[in-house]
Amino acid sequence: MSAGLSGDTAAGLPITAVERETGLSKDTLRVWEKRYGFPRPLRDTRGDRRYPAAQVQQLQLISRLLDAGHRPGKIVGLEPDALQALMVQREPSPTAFLSTTKVEEPGHRPELAAMLDSIGAHDPQALRHALSHAQLRMGLASFVTEVVAPLTTAVGDAWARGRFEVFEEHLFTEVITGVLRTAIGSLAPLPVPLGPKVLLTTLPQEVHGLGLLMVEALLALEGCTCVSLGTQTPSGNVVQAAQAHRADVVVLSFSNVHNGAVVQASLRELRSRLPAETALWVGGSCTALYQRPLDGVTAVPHHLSGLQSQVALWRRTH
Repeated sequence: MSAGLSGDTAAGLPITAVERETGLSKDTLRVWEKRYGFPRPLRDTRGDRRYPAAQVQQLQLISRLLDAGHRPGKIVGLEPDALQALMVQREPSPTAFLSTTKVEEPGHRPELAAMLDSIGAHDPQALRHALSHAQLRMGLASFVTEVVAPLTTAVGDAWARGRFEVFEEHLFTEVITGVLRTAIGSLAPLPVPLGPKVLLTTLPQEVHGLGLLMVEALLALEGCTCVSLGTQTPSGNVVQAAQAHRADVVVLSFSNVHNGAVVQASLRELRSRLPAETALWVGGSCTALYQRPLDGVTAVPHHLSGLQSQVALWRRTH
């Protein structure tokens, strides 16, 4: 362990802030510290952990590589240059629930390259205009799969290569969230609402919500009634919300930052508390969802047709 910091104002983020910035839980950070010797937090005068900025950036890289399917034991503690090299080598990873054909490099997609330039130029108005125009021109489904998903991957890769800072990535997330919310809100309501009524959220420690928003857009296009709780909803509150909204389906998203055994245990506990008639659909980049299926839990494949088929199956059986 490194020597303690002198004074409470010494540089370094507290563990709560690191959890928020990286998506890695406090428990995960503590376990890695003991098991792998990384991260190596300093200590303030109260003995609380303080994480230097360089280590937080390293943890952000590790979090992205976990999302891409790497195992913690292979990457935790690697030097930043080695992590960057892995980021460059990796194939573009699907955003939660979604997988399209292989994403072209932004340079081969002029509209995506222009959007990336707008982010780098700190011009949210230009980015919002380009995204809104693409959505109107392409329609919502194609916009989600052909623009939002590959652009999200490109922004993540640009951050990993040092082109973007975290605040620029956050800017992109805020703009695209606004555009998608506006598009969803503009959909004309059906004369007769179709089922299922879907509650969407993530469990605590899962801070990634953009993929879930894409799923909401696609479900809305299928005529589903969607209720979004955002991210990080405690399990008990998910049950309460499902009952209060009379949800037919609860949809959860998991990225690969989670331990597979913990995800399985959380789903078993949630499944046992939800009414038997409430379906539980899960998806995302957490491989445990697909390797060890649970009774009463449906793992939705990483592609649009799988989501459409699941909605169609629910309607046939209800």
